Amino acid sequence: MGLEFQIIAAFLLDQLIGDPPFLPHPVRMMGRLAIFLENICRKLSTNEKTAGVLTTFLVLIICGLTAWALLDAAGRLHPLAYEVAVIYLLYTTIATRDLVRHSKKVYLSLTNHDLPQARRDVAMIVGRDTAQLDEQGVARAAVESVAESMVDGVTAPLFYALLGGPIAALIYKAINTGDSMFGYKNEKYHNFGWAPARLDDLANFIPARITGLLVPVAALITRLDWQESWRILRRDRLNHASPNSAHPEAAIAGALNIQLGGRNYYFGQPVNKPSIGDPHTMVTSRQIILANRLMMITVIIFLTIFSGIGMLIRG
Repeated sequence: MGLEFQIIAAFLLDQLIGDPPFLPHPVRMMGRLAIFLENICRKLSTNEKTAGVLTTFLVLIICGLTAWALLDAAGRLHPLAYEVAVIYLLYTTIATRDLVRHSKKVYLSLTNHDLPQARRDVAMIVGRDTAQLDEQGVARAAVESVAESMVDGVTAPLFYALLGGPIAALIYKAINTGDSMFGYKNEKYHNFGWAPARLDDLANFIPARITGLLVPVAALITRLDWQESWRILRRDRLNHASPNSAHPEAAIAGALNIQLGGRNYYFGQPVNKPSIGDPHTMVTSRQIILANRLMMITVIIFLTIFSGIGMLIRG
């Protein structure tokens, strides 16, 4: 089975079963490894930035070598075992179904007018404080999460899988996990998290831009406002502290005729983010479903285009 078919099989497996907690998952193991190595590297170097660089380097090396060893062992066992191992490792890097599932929980709580539960649900997928959010704030947070997570949870791992197979996809997930754990601008991680944060920005640079460009196409297919999606993408694609996050967010905000960004609270402190999009439509629970629809169509377009290119290149 060629790499492109393995990736498609992994994507379909994610659609089928998502991320059951009973299955061993490399990303959870990466998190435990990162914490373990953080404690060691902080003792090895009193310079926090150096300790962060060392931790990041070790996590990537260990994850890459472990994936290679597992695939090598499976290949020695049987060709079918190798195929299964490749598809399984690829599947663990994709989070489409879980992204839809978590955001749909927020949607259901809002449609049931259970704001306290909606706040708890959205707290599972965003880093901001959610206890004081109103219904519009909860819906906005969920849409922003879908837009941003579409890249690091789906299109970026697919991009690296198509470039370098499961090892490349897992190394990307190790980078992304490091940023998720250490990329905070607080006292503990401001310097320590510099390396994973910068590396994550670099790794997402191309996938975020490709994804942003494909969202207007998905908007056209789903009969949403593709022209506004394209206009807002061009205008607001840099309206974010991250060099990448605003690309998919701007394209989705335009397609839905809503405004994202603005004031949020983190650890009790207000953070005023640049606005993305224009507030033609109030953000409600309906936009969560539309954002998920846009995300799914965008991912399918992404997978179709780049799998086709891969097949042509590989003959």
